[in-house]
Amino acid sequence: MIFNKRTVMDFEEFIMDKNDELDLDMLEGFINKHQALVKARFEPLEKMYKGNHAILSMEEKPLNKPDNRIVMNFAKYIVDTLNGYFLTIPIKINHESDDYMEKLQDILDFNNIDDEQYELSKDMSIFGVGYEMLYLDEEARENILHLSPKETFVIRDNSIRKRIRYGVHYYRDEENNLKGTYSDDQKIYYFEEGKDGLYIADDDEHYFGDCPIDEWRENEECQSAFESVYTMINQVNKVISEKANDVDYFADAYLKVIGVELEEEVLSKLRDSRIWNLYKTSNEVDGTTPDVDFLSKPDADQTQENLLNRLEEKIYQLSMVPNLSDENFGTSSGIALSYKLQGLDNICKTKERKFTAGLIRRYKMLCNLPNWHDKEAYKGITYQFTRNAPKNVLEEAQVVNSLNGLVSKETALSYLSIVDNAKEELEKMDKEDEFDTDIPHDHGDDWSMTDVQDE
Repeated sequence: MIFNKRTVMDFEEFIMDKNDELDLDMLEGFINKHQALVKARFEPLEKMYKGNHAILSMEEKPLNKPDNRIVMNFAKYIVDTLNGYFLTIPIKINHESDDYMEKLQDILDFNNIDDEQYELSKDMSIFGVGYEMLYLDEEARENILHLSPKETFVIRDNSIRKRIRYGVHYYRDEENNLKGTYSDDQKIYYFEEGKDGLYIADDDEHYFGDCPIDEWRENEECQSAFESVYTMINQVNKVISEKANDVDYFADAYLKVIGVELEEEVLSKLRDSRIWNLYKTSNEVDGTTPDVDFLSKPDADQTQENLLNRLEEKIYQLSMVPNLSDENFGTSSGIALSYKLQGLDNICKTKERKFTAGLIRRYKMLCNLPNWHDKEAYKGITYQFTRNAPKNVLEEAQVVNSLNGLVSKETALSYLSIVDNAKEELEKMDKEDEFDTDIPHDHGDDWSMTDVQDE
């Protein structure tokens, strides 16, 4: 069974002394540790998310007994609901410099960044960590690419901040030979597996000023979004499958006949006519009364239902992702809805802080490129996360009106969910005001609906 120790301990194994340099023997040792981590932890988590749960690989029941294998994929529901709420509405970024913002937006559009960030966030929720790599392609275009945690890891130093020293990405080719790259703050090294072990095949300089592979954590413990309810999900699968087995059992129940000896010819006629006419004969001396009934085992339906309800309740409670299909959820409004979403909001706030740290490191490395000119420009970027929750625009408009004179117009407009960029909205409003003042008003040419009606 996986998760037999604190998850964070798995990642603390990828640490080296801050004064040491990574050699190929150390690299091979770290890769072996990562492969063991993938097999023991990442693969079971990925299987659970994809619906390949443990119940599907259990031994078959003997004697042709009913053997249903039903998967209740709460893991996928938790991950998709969490990330749908957290990142379905793309992150909005702004910068006071129009030139910088235009250059930044061009790169984000080129990399289809909204999709990249969503997939990165999903990896974080499934595996507890996600990885992203920056690189320049043949045309010197800046590329942002998320990498699978099953093929990527970072090596940190043993300083108090545990900074990233190296980023490693590896794979096996069609001949099952190990290949990959590892990067530091200056170069990218291409390694391959030979007869005598790993060797460096090539290296290139990069200009990001730091290791271009970054690790994004779901939380400090690197815990998956559904890891705390992993065993309960397996138990739900077992209970619901047994309920289905009971249904099959009753459908194929054995018929018992007491007090009458039936011959094969009689049985054949009974199967065709489906009529039973049983009575005691004169040679019956033991007092046995003829009886026909189905064999049935004790009914545990209520016990199973109670267990299922308790497990489902605790899965939502401990994962802190609410059941959106609950009939009472859709009728909630105002403060009641806020309370129902509070646990999910708390998770998203933690994830938002981790995500913001990754965004800052990403744009800091981009600013280090020679063609960006200003290495400090990343400090002026602002990030706005918007939860994908039901919105009451009328209520928001009333709040904005009540804020009139208490806060700036930009702050008030930012409260409206229908406004993507408060600064741009203010500029549009100013242009509309200028347009209205520039229109000449010749009252002699005025006309109204009354005039049209008179004509």
